[in-house]
Amino acid sequence: MANDPTSGKPTEPEHPGDPAGLDPAEMLRMIRQQQEAARDATEPDGRVLFGAWGLAWLIGYLAMWSTARDTGSPEGWAGWVLAGCIVGAVVFTIVHSITRTSGLRGTSARVGALYGWAWFLGFTAFGVMLGAMGDAGASREVMAIAANGFACLIVGLMYIAGGLLFEELRMSAVGGWMLVTAVLAAFAGMPNTYLVMAVAGGGGFLAMVAVEQVYRTRRRSPGSAERAEGGGRGA
Repeated sequence: MANDPTSGKPTEPEHPGDPAGLDPAEMLRMIRQQQEAARDATEPDGRVLFGAWGLAWLIGYLAMWSTARDTGSPEGWAGWVLAGCIVGAVVFTIVHSITRTSGLRGTSARVGALYGWAWFLGFTAFGVMLGAMGDAGASREVMAIAANGFACLIVGLMYIAGGLLFEELRMSAVGGWMLVTAVLAAFAGMPNTYLVMAVAGGGGFLAMVAVEQVYRTRRRSPGSAERAEGGGRGA
């Protein structure tokens, strides 16, 4: 605020809405808010991705476990429920990743599209490999453990890759947890491997929905610009 040369008193800006009347801290906060809004509009939303995979894992694997508790082998319909949940989550991830980056150009657009289609390629290879194991005479228990392990590995590695591409530490953290889940499920034995996948896998994803929401709320709260300076992006 400038001083009046005749009276020495501070004068108000000619235009109250003029950015020249804002102090540097307020201007920095506004700039950061605009940057975060642009980022949220053009990058995959972790809340919806975590939620989609959490529900798919929880519903699909609980169906498998509930029908396999007595016999050790799940019912056929439960397998179709799981397959439908996984396919739905994959399709949702592809569509969400591509549409969120569709307004971008250049490298960012290519990264979003390639990341989305990498999910399709990964799970296509997953299905072919399982078919080859069946043709080679693998037992049903081996097939089940391999199917769970391969699914966790693909999802875990893709989430770690997504965290690196979009600079989202929380995505990478979920990916790392899914790799841990794959190991735990492999040693749980049948049919408990399905329960581990439902609780540890699906529950881990759903817990991250709450973590992501808390992070976004804190990021938009007053004083978040100052915290962001010391915390860094994606922390």
